[in-house]
Order: sequence, then structure tokens, then C-alpha cells
Amino acid sequence: MHDSLALLLELGIILAALTILGTIARRFALSPIPLYLFAGLMLGNGGIAPVPAAGPFISATASIGVVLLLLTLGLEFSMGEFATSLRRHLPSAWVDLLLNFVPGAVAGLLLGLDVVGVLALGGITYISSSGVVARLLSDLRRLGNRETPAVLSVLVLEDFAMAAYLPMLAVLAAGATWWHAAMGMTIAVTALAVTFVASYRWGHHVGRLIEHRDDEQLLLRILALTLIVAALAEYIHVSAAVGAFLVGLTLTGETARRARTLLTPLRDLFAAVFFVAIGLAADARNLIPMLPAALLLAAVTALTKVAAGAFAARRDGVGPKGQLRAGATLIVRGEFSLVIIGLVGETVEAVKDLATPYVFILAVVGPVAARFAGGSSGRARTLPWWRPSSIDP
Repeated sequence: MHDSLALLLELGIILAALTILGTIARRFALSPIPLYLFAGLMLGNGGIAPVPAAGPFISATASIGVVLLLLTLGLEFSMGEFATSLRRHLPSAWVDLLLNFVPGAVAGLLLGLDVVGVLALGGITYISSSGVVARLLSDLRRLGNRETPAVLSVLVLEDFAMAAYLPMLAVLAAGATWWHAAMGMTIAVTALAVTFVASYRWGHHVGRLIEHRDDEQLLLRILALTLIVAALAEYIHVSAAVGAFLVGLTLTGETARRARTLLTPLRDLFAAVFFVAIGLAADARNLIPMLPAALLLAAVTALTKVAAGAFAARRDGVGPKGQLRAGATLIVRGEFSLVIIGLVGETVEAVKDLATPYVFILAVVGPVAARFAGGSSGRARTLPWWRPSSIDP
């Protein structure tokens, strides 16, 4: 009884605080994400008002926020459109990898880390946060912008790269050989390829299976399918976000429209929980010692991520302002970087000490940079995104 009372009270206070912070952010036409992150930091270990009862609950449910964010993002596009964009942006993926993995790897070498530490820091600086970017695109009303497909393609290709990277890192961090790491990576990549091809070829049948006139039934069917697919994606070492995104891509027409309407309130609630959870994962007391090095690394990789995003947007014929918006949107790091820290942080403490403040800095700075980079240019999605528009900069 005591535990449930404390949980309900703490959750109520947290949600009330998020309401106030969200209102403040909207008043100044800003995304509330940085304020939610700070709220999480203040409520976590080392914060001014820890929430021992609600903390574990928030951390456990945060993954649902990422899943819903990417599901609703996938509803904005079709599988055919997105497959075309992915093929066009394979060079962008290599540029992104080169520009953003190398700074972290170099930082690891300068710190004298072993191979696992170097690989971990490289992955942390490479991967952007799919969940935060998805919310940013919605908050800033940029889903219809010409640079948005380039941003999404880079994100999904990064998540695909994680399918190979995370199994390899996990095996190496456990002390196994490179041969075992290569085997795990091969199995994960093969499973991912089969999943994507199956979704591309037969995904259009999904809408027929889950369509229902009753809103409650439709919502339950979509959530059931999405959570199952997300869980299977996690099982084969692919991001749950990718699984949810693929489900969203398979739903089209009236089903997609109704799904967006039904899912939006749930998405916003669990997304707020997700952002608070990122703040909870950081211990405020551990952010200070490595803060100067983290700031330097954050500055370098913010610039390299802007360059990578601009390169991708340029391939779609987007103008300079749109290129800047694309790059700034990708600056933010989040859930994947925290997963990497969790994998190696206990065995290579230098990674945890540097990466935790680094991730938090870019999780806060990224949304602010995205808000002010390249003008707003937010509008409804009225044209197919592959068709050039003369009015978009």
C-alpha cells in the first residue's frame, strides 16, 4: 500500500511539473524536450528531489515512448517512398559514419582506452537519437519539409548500423574473441535484411489485417502488433524504434489517418516519460569532473553531425537553409548512446565518465540548435517528399 501510494503521488507531481514546463516552452515557441531532460536530471540520483518510487517505473516505460514516436513518424510515409530514399542515401550513411565515429574513437585513443573503449566512444558520438529527433520534427512542424526524408534516412541507416555494431560490442565487452563478435554481427545483419525485405514485399497486407471500424479495436490491434514487432527487433539486436517505424510504414490511407488521431495523445504522454528517463539516467554528481572534455567533444561532433546532415540534404536538392536544418536536427544524442554506456560503462569507467555528460549536453543543446537553425520553414506535408518544390529553401 505504501509503495503504490508513493508511486501514484510521485507520478502525479512529475506530470504536473511537466505540464508547467511544457506550458513555459510553448509560451516561447520552444520544444519542451530540454526542460523535460533537466526535470529528469533534478529527479534522479544526485538531484534535488529524487523519486525512488517512480524512478524505476519511468525507466521501464520509457522505451514505449520511443516506440510510439517512431510508429507515428512511420505513419507519415509509405514503404515504397522510404525504400527509395534509403537507396539514395547510402553514400550519406558512409559520410555520417566517417565524420561522427572518428572523433569519438580519437578521443578514446587520447584517453588511452582499450579497443572496447575506443569502439564504444566512437559509437556514442556516431549515433543520433531517433526518439528525440522524431519528437523534434513534430514539435517544429517540419514533417513536410524537403530535408526531412534525408534526416529520416540517415537515422534509419544509423539504426541499421547499430544492428551490426551492438552485438559486436556486447560480445567484445564480455571478453569474447573477434570471431564470436563477427558471428553475432552476421546473424543480426542477416535477420535485419530478411525483416526489411519481408516488410517491403508483404507489409501492405498488414493494414487489411488490423483494420476495424471500432476505434478501440483498431488502437489495440496497432499497439499489439507494434509492441510485438518492436520486441522481435530488440531480440535480433535491432532497435525497437526501427521495428515500430517499419510498422508505421506499412499502414497507409484511412487506416494511417485514424491511427495518427488515436495514437497522438498516447505518444505525447509516453514521449514525455522517455525524455524524463534520459535525465534520470544521468547522475548530476558525475557530470562535473569530465565536463570540459565533454564540452569539447560535443562541440566537435555537433559540427560533424551538421556536416553529415547537410551532405544528406544536399543529395535531395535541398537549399542551404534546409541543409542547416537537417544537420542541426541530427545533433541530439540519446537512447542509443545510453545503451552503449550501459554495455561498457562498468568495465571501462572512463567511457561512462566522459560519455554521460557528453550525451546530456547534446540532448539539451540539440533541440535548441534545431529550433533556431535555418529558420522555421514548418508546414503541412502537402507534396510527395521526392518531388522538388520551388518554394523550399
